[in-house]
Amino acid sequence: MQLLINSIENLKNSKIKEVIDSRIKEFSELGKNSINEIFKELCFCLLTANFSAHGGIKIQKEIGDGFLTLSEIDLAKKLSELGHRFPNARAKYIFLAREKINNLKKILESDESELKKREEIVKNIKGLGMKEASHFLRNIGYKNLAIIDFHIIDLLVKNNLIVKSKSKSLNVKKYLEIENLLKEIAQKTNLSLGELDLYLWYQETGKILK
Repeated sequence: MQLLINSIENLKNSKIKEVIDSRIKEFSELGKNSINEIFKELCFCLLTANFSAHGGIKIQKEIGDGFLTLSEIDLAKKLSELGHRFPNARAKYIFLAREKINNLKKILESDESELKKREEIVKNIKGLGMKEASHFLRNIGYKNLAIIDFHIIDLLVKNNLIVKSKSKSLNVKKYLEIENLLKEIAQKTNLSLGELDLYLWYQETGKILK
């Protein structure tokens, strides 16, 4: 673990820190927007499941308010034109999620913990698992949830902190186990889980997206 902590500390003393601090600020600002703007970020997280973050960003910019207005058929057509791997399935998820906007608003405005909010979102929004729900909440300003994708898993495996599983998906129990490990690293580096994710993602990919 110490080697990983040292590498994070080195990044914290580099120009990368400014970029990450700026991105975290952007997330907090996005969370203050209307529920429709927040919903568009949820759509981005629905799109990135088994797809690239870069591709999701491009599609999100292209479709914009269409996430709120397009029919399921038109949305699927648009996603296909923009190169998404699963245009029909993602269009269906977005269309179903649109019907839950008021429910989503209630969840976000509740006094429940971030963990409880994530649990409710996973339960209510089809297509969002633990990772995607954590991603969504981080991107609207919640800082204490881990986004455990294959990049993070690969980095933890390289540092001998976990053993790589044959399964491509994580069950809830395993997700929470790895999240607790990441909490330990976050505490040792004086970072929130949301910040830590960006540092780890940069270390593994050389990129800072969202």
